[in-house]
Amino acid sequence: MLTPLPAFMLGHEVVVEPYAGASAYGPSYGTATTVRCFLDQQTRVVRDPTGQEVTSSSTFYARPGLVCPAESRVTLPDGRVTRVIARLERSGGGMPTPDHVEVHLL
Repeated sequence: MLTPLPAFMLGHEVVVEPYAGASAYGPSYGTATTVRCFLDQQTRVVRDPTGQEVTSSSTFYARPGLVCPAESRVTLPDGRVTRVIARLERSGGGMPTPDHVEVHLL
């Protein structure tokens, strides 16, 4: 049973453009989508998909099902444009805790 993050926790909005791969002209992105989320603008060290330690400037938490692989482009509420370091599915495993997606940003 899925228990998503409650709506009252989703007080921010970010715009996500999913990374679609490299093209002859640079990175290619999918259609921009506005996502309601909880944004935590705290600097921390995280691991990227290759296992390297990287400094993350922000993390946002959103409801399950969000498509935003590493290298996706994200526009924050203040207009700053950044990229996804890693996207992690967080499941309560059937326990009554909120299931969500955790996204670390450069």
